[in-house]
Amino acid sequence: MNVTEVGDLATRIRHEMAKAVVGQGDTVELMLIALFARGHVLLEGPPGTAKTFLAQCFARTLGVDFGRIQFTPDLMPGDILGSNLFNFQTSSFTLTRGPIFCDLLLADEINRTPPKTQAALLEAMQERAVTLDGVPHSLGDHFMVVATQNPIEQQGTYPLPEAQLDRFLFKQTVAYPTVEEERRIVASHGSRTGQPDPAALGVAVVATPDKLAEAAAAVSAVRLTDEIINYVVSLVRATRENADFENGASPRAAAMLAAAGRARACLHGRDYVIPDDIKALALPALRHRVILSPAAEIEGRKVDQAVAALIEQVEAPR
Repeated sequence: MNVTEVGDLATRIRHEMAKAVVGQGDTVELMLIALFARGHVLLEGPPGTAKTFLAQCFARTLGVDFGRIQFTPDLMPGDILGSNLFNFQTSSFTLTRGPIFCDLLLADEINRTPPKTQAALLEAMQERAVTLDGVPHSLGDHFMVVATQNPIEQQGTYPLPEAQLDRFLFKQTVAYPTVEEERRIVASHGSRTGQPDPAALGVAVVATPDKLAEAAAAVSAVRLTDEIINYVVSLVRATRENADFENGASPRAAAMLAAAGRARACLHGRDYVIPDDIKALALPALRHRVILSPAAEIEGRKVDQAVAALIEQVEAPR
């Protein structure tokens, strides 16, 4: 698969999702970039903004094995991973797989469960494998997490640990729709109170696991010049040196941002990364990896404001 074919595949996925999802073009693009860069996405927004529906429609278009975990305060790690149960008839242990054994996992309202349970995803997100009773089990190369969460200020939520946040390629803020988009939502979905099935709305399968593997291979071959590498490193290191941040982004963030830049270039029909690719993705790739300093918080600064200002301060290659 070449760059043009990857772009065509992305266009078909967008077209199918548009049959059910109104607006959310930026979020869909970030999900596509994460898919081809083999990363994970965290969607944050108020209830009722189609975060869960987005993930369901996305999985439908890809034709992959879809799993969903509804995170609740009483959820335990074993409810996610599964366990080895003793079979008295065979006098042996049998693996009962949890819902994490899938290709695309929807971790719904991930911040409604305590950090101990959230941590069950750490190995899976980093290594695409889980270990049960000392035995590793592969989740496959296509394993991807799309997590949703309500704003952290809402009652009954737990902040995600920094180690887990760092494993998400993007954190996307899902906002309320515009007036025109909301009119279209009511016109399209105002005949029902429940969430519709994407298949019933005509969302078709347009990809296969083999096609997704070919697309990921094409993305990894996109050229990354020394100038772009230096720009990525400068952006990430600037978060550690800026007085607005108590903690900056990790080297993992730099590697992930470069991979995302390759995927964006491919979606835009190029086999090389340009500074605009990195600049466009820097905010969703960094906003969840930095912590504001106490001084910045006292001044009323917001994370997005501080990261956006830093992006403008770091000189991009010409």
